[in-house]
Amino acid sequence: MKKTTKSKASVHSKKEETEKKQSDSEKIIGIEETYRKRFDRHCDELRWLYMELYDNSSMFAELCDNLERFYYERNIALKKLDLNRESSQDWYKQNDMLGMMFYIDNFAGNMKGVKSRLDYIEQCNVNYIHLMPFLETPKGRSDGGYAVSDFRKVQEQLGSMEDLEELTTACHEKGINVCMDFVMNHTSEDHEWAKRARQRDGEYMSRYFFYDNDTIPKQYERTVPQVFPTTAPGNFTWLPDAGHFVMTTFYPYQWDLNYKNPRVFNEMMYNFLYLANRGIDIVRIDAVPYIWKELNTPCRNLPQVHTIVRMMRMISEIVCPGILLLGEVVMEPEKVVPYFGTVEKAECHMLYNVTTMATTWHTVATRNVSLLKQQLDIVNTLPKEYVFLNYLRCHDDIGWGLDYKTLMTQGMGERSHKQYLNDYFQGYTEKSTSRGELYNADPVTGDARFCGTTASMCGVEKAGFEQDDAAMEQAVQMDVMLHAYMFMQSGIPVLYSGDEIGQVNDYTYKDDPEKAADSRYIHRGKMNWTLAEKRADSHTVEGKIFQRLSQLEQIRKKENVFVSQADTWTVATGDASVLGMGRYFEGEKVIGLFNFSEFDKTAYLQDMDGIYVDLISKKEVSSSEIGIPAYGFYYLKKK
Repeated sequence: MKKTTKSKASVHSKKEETEKKQSDSEKIIGIEETYRKRFDRHCDELRWLYMELYDNSSMFAELCDNLERFYYERNIALKKLDLNRESSQDWYKQNDMLGMMFYIDNFAGNMKGVKSRLDYIEQCNVNYIHLMPFLETPKGRSDGGYAVSDFRKVQEQLGSMEDLEELTTACHEKGINVCMDFVMNHTSEDHEWAKRARQRDGEYMSRYFFYDNDTIPKQYERTVPQVFPTTAPGNFTWLPDAGHFVMTTFYPYQWDLNYKNPRVFNEMMYNFLYLANRGIDIVRIDAVPYIWKELNTPCRNLPQVHTIVRMMRMISEIVCPGILLLGEVVMEPEKVVPYFGTVEKAECHMLYNVTTMATTWHTVATRNVSLLKQQLDIVNTLPKEYVFLNYLRCHDDIGWGLDYKTLMTQGMGERSHKQYLNDYFQGYTEKSTSRGELYNADPVTGDARFCGTTASMCGVEKAGFEQDDAAMEQAVQMDVMLHAYMFMQSGIPVLYSGDEIGQVNDYTYKDDPEKAADSRYIHRGKMNWTLAEKRADSHTVEGKIFQRLSQLEQIRKKENVFVSQADTWTVATGDASVLGMGRYFEGEKVIGLFNFSEFDKTAYLQDMDGIYVDLISKKEVSSSEIGIPAYGFYYLKKK
């Protein structure tokens, strides 16, 4: 009997083993078919663009071989995520998308620390985190992490690639997407390529822009603008040890890559795919317009840049179609549109709404919404397929890239208005409650950029220092109103870590020799977890801001009109300080009203067609005359 039982068990075991092998075989066949279909869909266009740019069939063949390799190295969980997102390509355009950006060390020490704080991130209603640069950079010459010395190594103090994979896996289990910066334009001078180039290795010199005399550099300088004329003038750096000039658009320790060399493009795509396979969902392409250089041009926004981004999009759709490309293009919305590509030949999935952010703070300082309304009108006319990331503050400074042609008609000259804005937000003008510092101030041109946290720019810092309760209430109200307005914009809102609890400027950066010269660190302070613990107490500043933002976030997630595909427009209000915004989607309509003044105002709406309910207070509104308190706002939904 025992023999018979054993025999049956053995037969059963063999049957299971056979079925498993068949199942695994079917999975492998399915994986191969999936890859082949994706590759075949893009192969002709990819080959055509690559050969147009490089005319090098052997390098194209090498690229294709490596695409297949990276696809097979991609783990099964990420492949499943890819399939899900392919079947629902608008997954990132929904009203539940909310981002938060932070430096890993400032937020939680290291990657393991971030993993331990995912519950907090969930409580913030955030499902998209942007991890500021974390790849290896040389100490003291990193430009905040944007001078990468190794694209496949995490900064030692932040963790390891294994820690990154553990973090992205944990995030995916909670439905949180992970974004990272991919610095394509340049490498650190400490990168292995740069080290070899410095030793006059011709193969590696050809990956950058090296010249043994200043003839060609001088030709470039005639047409190429300077990015940092005061702190890093010029676009080239002389290397005495190498006896050559090298192109350095941003800082002397950041060497521009030469994308005319197909080896550069291929290797950077391999780095991109390697990082994608670590579980990254959104790749922020840093400094996109600068990627391609041509003599006698501004070396900005050249046609070849779009070819490269288009190829990158196709490569991601072949290997890892769940990935989103986010382009960092610092221009007006109507001018960044080419970086979306077309419906047939797409480039970036998402772009930053930089100008609207700057115009928002101009509106705060002037209490006049006309320029902001005009800006939003332009955005609202763009195709619904275009997704912008909206934000009040980020890791960088605020540059006053406003529409000065329009402002001139209102009596505001460019230089004088920039001076006014910088004085206002430093707190030098009588009506200002803001606090902050200038960055890259140029005494010759009078140009400068501004740094400060959202809360400090709204007056929270000043009110707290002066222990003025009334001023604090107004500062909190202004802070919340600006977030409510941001949530109303078309696209995806992104918080800067600490804004959810009203964290103010951190002046301790001045005590760090490596940071003291860079005032941007004033708004890059460490997350204050002691203050964050007060978020449940509605009597504290932290609790007031956190809970009111949470209410707005919940409303946005619940109401369908907040999807990116909704119709959007601005609404005339009859008051220069009150911005009106409308959203309509599948029979539902919401009107947002936002008072950018410290005085009570009345909005006069001409198209109030029925009864509306304020989604915040739940009160009904039927009158076309609506009183709005100082820095107040309404989300009015039509019944």
